[in-house]
Amino acid sequence: MARRKTTTQALVPTSMKDLKNTLWKAADKLRGSLDSSQYKDVVLGLIFLKYVSDAFEERRRRIAEELSAEGFDEEAIEESQDDPDEYLGNGVFWVHPDARWEHLVALAKVHDTQTIGQRITEAMDLLMADNSSLEGTLPRLFNRENVDQQRLGELLDLLNSLQFAGEGATKARDLLGEVYEYFLGQFASSEGKRGGEFYTPASVVRTIVEVLQPGHGRVYDPCCGSGGMFVQAEKFLAAHHADASDLSVYGQELNEATWRMAKMNLAIHGLTGNLGPRWGDTFTLDYHAGEQMDFIMANPPFNISDWNRIEGDARWVHGVPPVGNANYGWIQHILSKLAPGGSAGVVMANGSMTSNAGGEGEIRANIVENDLVTAMVALPEKLFRSTGIPVCLWFFAKDKTAGPGGRIDRTGQVLFIDARGLGHMVTRAERAFSDADIQRIADTYHAWRGMDRLPLGTKDLSPTGDPEGDGAPVPTGPAGELGEYEDVPGFCRSVPLAEIKQAGYALTPGRYVGMPEPEDDGVPLDEKIARLTAELEKQFAESERLQQVVREQLGRLR
Repeated sequence: MARRKTTTQALVPTSMKDLKNTLWKAADKLRGSLDSSQYKDVVLGLIFLKYVSDAFEERRRRIAEELSAEGFDEEAIEESQDDPDEYLGNGVFWVHPDARWEHLVALAKVHDTQTIGQRITEAMDLLMADNSSLEGTLPRLFNRENVDQQRLGELLDLLNSLQFAGEGATKARDLLGEVYEYFLGQFASSEGKRGGEFYTPASVVRTIVEVLQPGHGRVYDPCCGSGGMFVQAEKFLAAHHADASDLSVYGQELNEATWRMAKMNLAIHGLTGNLGPRWGDTFTLDYHAGEQMDFIMANPPFNISDWNRIEGDARWVHGVPPVGNANYGWIQHILSKLAPGGSAGVVMANGSMTSNAGGEGEIRANIVENDLVTAMVALPEKLFRSTGIPVCLWFFAKDKTAGPGGRIDRTGQVLFIDARGLGHMVTRAERAFSDADIQRIADTYHAWRGMDRLPLGTKDLSPTGDPEGDGAPVPTGPAGELGEYEDVPGFCRSVPLAEIKQAGYALTPGRYVGMPEPEDDGVPLDEKIARLTAELEKQFAESERLQQVVREQLGRLR
């Protein structure tokens, strides 16, 4: 049997622009024959298969290069190339010969006892059998009756032009991660409300992540969708040159297809996460019961009326949430999961800040009086593709004293931020935050808590920026200098609990931050009043003149 030849030819990864164009063309190939939820699984599944094959082949080439340089003969090289541990130990999935992309493409138009859909399904089964992190994750719908096998073969040809190798496994993974997020966003846009079930806008997720700075410990999302919160946490760590293994990921998701997408998304980004043994309802079967989390980031479904409230549930510490709305069920579940020094950021509908229906006002009052709310952020409209409901961010902490969470004691205070004026329109119907918008919100919170902004490149992700533990901030230069917190009329204000109580425990930022101060144009106030008075007198005189003209004209008609 002839030995397989090795090659060291350099590969150039596909540009992001070309990837996006190809991806949406790929979706169009199946859009007429499958509903959106199915073609999403088909296309994302094939993109994932292409990625793992490219990463596998690149690792295979590198093994040959490394061993050849060390003087090993061809037989020894091939033996190492066929050792799964050489791949798994380097963060690369092992791909069985029958699951490799080039093998499937070669058979895409071969008509025998097996369809291409059968072969792809078997490839997915082999991948899951050989890589434990993928168990129960990959789609297996490629051979269903409603999948056009000819179009499926054409789709393989189209995706064959994509190249995820050439700059190392990490670069390839980052490229695929961006592709995956792009596609999730596109599907969320095309599927409307249904798409929003699995996708939270990246700028909203980034705002939560930048405020919380999840650098270590356990991070949890009780309704994790496609895993966007975890991915942004990993990006935060990467931006600060920290190890993603410092975070332990926990999550749960009710929808089976979305749970599988989340598992794939974590695998794509090199994250090992505990998303439970399968999909399931967080309220009725908490897969992480008893676990305490350092960071919780969540975007629960808004105002859900059909939910499984359990009577006598130990999570209802602050009051039993109403049957007709799960908002305060989610909030109390999240609070029940927070470790003593933990913090959380949660997306909620604006109604949660003021509602008194079904006892929600009492629950909110109890949460405020127990000093668990650190900050409230009002968000602008149109951030979400899937809903027009105005939303806000709630931030919680079990401990607001000076310490690991910040150098300033904020016991008995809540920070209110009105960010409704931030953001820019990216389409007619969608708004997004810029990096500067996100940084402004995060910097305001960090200054209020006495936390330093972490500069890119630091490996210290402790909340106080104090790796030596001596209480002194790290000399990080301009990136770390936030200065002292100050209230900014119209944007932010630190409010004592007594004032919130006086307002009936309403938590709407606009109620507390007031109006922005008028811009100072350098003109003294008395001069402005004199000028405006003179202009007003001129307008009154003109009005009287016009009235006289009208009267004269009417007189001529008599």
